[in-house]
Amino acid sequence: MRIKVVIADDEPLIRAGIRMILTSDPAIEVAAEAANGREAIEAARAHGADVVLLDIQMPVMDGLTALAELRRSTPAARVIILTTFGERENVLRALEHGGAGFLLKDTAPAELIAAVRAAAAGDAYLSPGATRHVVDQLATGRAAARGEEARRRVEVLSARERDVLALLGEGLSNADAGKRLHMSEATVKTYVSRILAKLECENRVQAALLARDAGL
Repeated sequence: MRIKVVIADDEPLIRAGIRMILTSDPAIEVAAEAANGREAIEAARAHGADVVLLDIQMPVMDGLTALAELRRSTPAARVIILTTFGERENVLRALEHGGAGFLLKDTAPAELIAAVRAAAAGDAYLSPGATRHVVDQLATGRAAARGEEARRRVEVLSARERDVLALLGEGLSNADAGKRLHMSEATVKTYVSRILAKLECENRVQAALLARDAGL
């Protein structure tokens, strides 16, 4: 079964570029394109999308509004936000409301494909470089208000679980976290699942934000 993707962006050239990259992977099928959030919702429903690549700034219905509706109406579809560094606050809102990750519009083709594959597999995609930069910036502005609550929540974790959570906050993949902690990738994946359950986080991105807020 190929991964069905909906590309939502109001710029035709960007959609065409993303389509060209994604269709180079035989495991991915671009099921539809959309020029605004409303079209993205309709396309995701009609095609049973596995992943929706969703731009934030679009006419008719913006990406954040569409994300909220997709989480209600098509919860099986994983949403990856397309963004720029100039939209940090919107990115935070998107991640907090269940986005499966985010990508910069100038991301490398291999990273775009990896993000779609990761989202379809149930993981949120954390771009190591871009995610660390954006999360650092976002966490700084809200650290005082969020830090105490985050520290309280992570108290339920064991010491080893906190170690794994801290590496999620750095944007490391399961494989890279395993190397750092001298654990197998499968063991790290088990820890991640346990951490998400204990913290009641919907995905790795929310857990990463929590780790940063807690100062891990």
